[in-house]
Amino acid sequence: MTLLTVERIKLFSTRSPWWCMILATVLTVGFTSLIAATTSSNDVADLTPDVTQFAYNFGLVVMMVMATLAVTTEYRFGTIRSTFLAVPTRTPALVAKLVVVATLAAVVGELTGVGSWGIARLIQPDAPLGLNTAQEYRSVFGIGLVYLLAAVFAMAIGLIVRQSAGAIVIELIYVLLVENLLPVIPRVGDHIQHWLPFIASNNFVVAGAPHHTDGPQVIDDMPLGPWGSLLYFAAVCFGLFLIGTILARRRDA
Repeated sequence: MTLLTVERIKLFSTRSPWWCMILATVLTVGFTSLIAATTSSNDVADLTPDVTQFAYNFGLVVMMVMATLAVTTEYRFGTIRSTFLAVPTRTPALVAKLVVVATLAAVVGELTGVGSWGIARLIQPDAPLGLNTAQEYRSVFGIGLVYLLAAVFAMAIGLIVRQSAGAIVIELIYVLLVENLLPVIPRVGDHIQHWLPFIASNNFVVAGAPHHTDGPQVIDDMPLGPWGSLLYFAAVCFGLFLIGTILARRRDA
């Protein structure tokens, strides 16, 4: 069997990926249905980014947990040793795991992004839920790209920390706390917020979207624009994965 087949079998032989996929879907569908049912079509010029933000905010975190567990569970139960014995250079095995986990995250991201938009269309067929601009396409179909890169980020933390609880706590504190607090620091937050990785990924999803009170988030406010922000996020994620791979090769399993 190829390394990709082995990693696919290992991933789906545990319960955590299944539970994470179910949880991501349930959270996304539930909150999307809620906002679609309670938001008047007169309240916002474009509802598309609002409904897909739930896929970004909730599903993203759940899939990061899944990607982390894909690595740390192997360290916990010692199965990583047999993997590294079969592949002494270690890097091909880690890359194969990355491809499998990131592909699954991307598929779930596309399903939640498109599903969120579709559910909202069913609930409010007359609401402003268009697919007419580049921003709207990014909001719906760009979720999969963000999930893929977030899975790379989470796997990297898993390789660096190697313990499930520690890695997940670090990720949650950073994503939910640090990146929300740093932008509000007086005289500093405005200068650093667009260089925070997950804010950059969110900029890719919502850039140009009309908001309820603040007006459109214009691309000029972002140093790198929407696609540049995504590439920056990718560079951070793969840079961390490179560090994790180097550590995994040098440390005992």
